[in-house]
Amino acid sequence: MRRVVVTGMGAITPIGNSVSEMWESVKQSKCGIGRITHYDVTDRKVTLAGEVKNFDPESVLDKSEIRRMDNFTIFAVAAANEAVVDSGLDFSKEDCDRCGVMVSSGIGGLGTIQAECTKGLEKGFDRISPHFVPMSISNMAAGHIAIRYGLHGMCSCVVTACASATNAIGDAFRQIRDGYQDVMVTGGSEASITPFGMGGFTSLHALSTATDPARASIPFDQERHGFVMGEGAGILVLEEYEHAVKRGAKIYCEMVGYSATCDAHHVTAPLEDGSMAAKCMQQAVKDAGIAPEDITYINAHGTSTVLNDKGETCAIKTAFGEHAGKLMVSSTKSMTGHLLGASGAVEAIITALSVRDDLVPATVNYRVPDENCDLDIVPNVARKTPVAYAMSNSLGFGGHNASIVFKKCK
Repeated sequence: MRRVVVTGMGAITPIGNSVSEMWESVKQSKCGIGRITHYDVTDRKVTLAGEVKNFDPESVLDKSEIRRMDNFTIFAVAAANEAVVDSGLDFSKEDCDRCGVMVSSGIGGLGTIQAECTKGLEKGFDRISPHFVPMSISNMAAGHIAIRYGLHGMCSCVVTACASATNAIGDAFRQIRDGYQDVMVTGGSEASITPFGMGGFTSLHALSTATDPARASIPFDQERHGFVMGEGAGILVLEEYEHAVKRGAKIYCEMVGYSATCDAHHVTAPLEDGSMAAKCMQQAVKDAGIAPEDITYINAHGTSTVLNDKGETCAIKTAFGEHAGKLMVSSTKSMTGHLLGASGAVEAIITALSVRDDLVPATVNYRVPDENCDLDIVPNVARKTPVAYAMSNSLGFGGHNASIVFKKCK
């Protein structure tokens, strides 16, 4: 099996519109959650979200392209642009039959769907935009990225709810490790802070109704009561090790393990004992060829919901046994909110940088301990400490579990 390394990264997030901005915010434990500005929240139950701020799509795309893209695609293309530039790859000099794209979205063009449904009801459905379908379908972020760079290898979109991006990265990893591709542009994107999207999750009683941004997304805190919606994109360039070395690429870290399992239990609720999430973590560790004790840090799914955080704690204890008490486990959703199908990609970038820089991000705004979530969650302040191997978890509606493992590249 071939080695796989991370050579490029890009991000559009509530805490920064580039990887460097986002990572600086993570190091400073900044929270990007605030009052929703995308629409009027007067008389709405949910008023807070993790919005992307001060992002100019014209810095990457021209106006005609922007008119033909939903925000989730715009975010993805912008993050991909940063990642490809960061990687130093010149695709005109590559065998693009061996360069592919695997970019997820949990929901796709929700803003476009809402706008065109409204137009159809007002003017008739034969009057909706001819761009409606290609703007709204979930695979279009991957398609636009492949078109932009002329990548003819496998191009796909994983849709597994909140596990989407981690599955995408894991599947891209296997494409390279197993010899099918040399380079994969991978990650996820989401733009669901719309009245339609927020209304759906509000009706599901999944979102935090807090009005204080410091007490809204509070993973593992006893007072948690729902997640905070986020938006944005994270894109990584994965590359076969020898291919990267040959061209003198900068290498952030090595990706060494991946696993996916399914609870097969309930459409929204995780297994209470976390048993299948535990098996996912165990299999990812085995896939990496290491012992559980080698993992230093876990970037947890950590949504700030009662069931997830309790179940994920149980899963980590089951998967790691006595070592669970020595692990550092934080949720960076405390800073970004929950980016749904993009969350795993943003968190993979943060995990990779944690390995590179030997810095474990904090779970911010943590105040009230919960005996059911009694791991070392690195409360409030990032921790400078050696990180040899780190794991990132994503757990999605439908029972989807995904775990990936990164290590220092030597």
